[in-house]
Amino acid sequence: MDPTRIGRYRIYEAIGSGGMASVHFGTFGGPAGFARTVAIKRMHPHLAKDPEFVAMFVDEARVAARIQHPNVVATLDVLAAADELLIVMEYTQGESLAQLMRLNAGRARRISPAVACAVAADVLAGLHAAHEATDDRGRPIGIVHRDVSPDNVLVGADGSARVFDFGVAKAVGRLQVTREGQVKGTIAYMAPEQVRGGAVDRSADVYSVAVVLWEMLTGRKLFDGDRDADIVENILFGAVDAPAAVAPQVPEQLNGVVLRGLSRKPADRFPTARDMARALREAVRPASASEVGDWVQSIAGETLRMRTEVIGRIERESTEAPTESPIALPAPSDVTKPRRGLRVALLASGLAALSTLALYASRSTEAPGWGKRDARAASSEWLGIDSSTRAPSVTASSPAIQPSLSPSLSASQAPSTTAVVKSTAPTQPPVKRTAHPPPVDCDPPYTTDADGTRRYKLKCL
Repeated sequence: MDPTRIGRYRIYEAIGSGGMASVHFGTFGGPAGFARTVAIKRMHPHLAKDPEFVAMFVDEARVAARIQHPNVVATLDVLAAADELLIVMEYTQGESLAQLMRLNAGRARRISPAVACAVAADVLAGLHAAHEATDDRGRPIGIVHRDVSPDNVLVGADGSARVFDFGVAKAVGRLQVTREGQVKGTIAYMAPEQVRGGAVDRSADVYSVAVVLWEMLTGRKLFDGDRDADIVENILFGAVDAPAAVAPQVPEQLNGVVLRGLSRKPADRFPTARDMARALREAVRPASASEVGDWVQSIAGETLRMRTEVIGRIERESTEAPTESPIALPAPSDVTKPRRGLRVALLASGLAALSTLALYASRSTEAPGWGKRDARAASSEWLGIDSSTRAPSVTASSPAIQPSLSPSLSASQAPSTTAVVKSTAPTQPPVKRTAHPPPVDCDPPYTTDADGTRRYKLKCL
């Protein structure tokens, strides 16, 4: 399909779609053929005109942008155009945990405790970063995801799991405030206090991760039912079995970690997501990133291969397309060798500055000749010219150069530093000049006040 261009972004086919938005492959380019593949979350057109949904969508980007962690999908940009709202996110080659669990169940296999614990530990690390996020003044903003589920966890081919979709997250200062008693999130993964519509804190996310982990270990839904009311009743009052009751291979210590995370009372759970991640690592050695990556490839390798082909095509199209404002980069030889015109301009600027310096020196009435001599010496030293071999002075009467004099200056007052300009006139022998010593009253060149302050004599400077 032909891409849609919005701003500097090119939007391609959809990766997936949800109730509020669809996620697409996308690219943005720059000069010299630069292009980067991104994931672009695009609000459905019929919702882009709804102020409540727009506020929620923009808030998601504001909240997610405050979280910087490798286990959280990074938000890169937000773009609002006519009837369009986009959130630009980093693209990670991988698959959602929900799809991986469905594919794994189709093979009549359970996820190994090592892989399940590695994925859960990554999710907990990302959530802990969200819970600890601060505003631009360093104040905690109290982010709670509130919708942790397998659909909102991306497991990359690199073996790292990442949390995304903070669309219903709770945070201090959000423009979109949840109405009292309003329930948002995926019911089967909600903590009991969230189901009741009460206040939630970070422990609600810990509970949700425990539900996800239970399902990864057992290959079953923990809270299920034909109606939402049945699911809510099971969450609030149903018995919760240890994972080993369904999957005997789960170690006993790991059973205890999962059941503690599933405690109905928030105070009985782990205080932080990091604490639960530490407990998981102590109970079971988590699989390494390469082991998790191998598992992802074994389950979704064909899908990932097809996406790689799509990305390759998209990137080729992006690099071949002309940029809107190309920048001409210098050739390698131009980088190391200054242009002749630049050298001439710099030399002319230096001569002009030195001419002004000599002019002020030549107008000194206290020490005629001394100021001129020092100005000429300074110009020779600055330009790296040996004063004993430099070209002779060019005066106003020289046929080669007729300097333009200011109306307020006579020819005799012309700056003498024009001597550094090479003349085409016949070479004349150097004019010998006798150095004039400074005035005798310049030793020392200052006076001392009664309080010890030195005041330098202007005629000696």
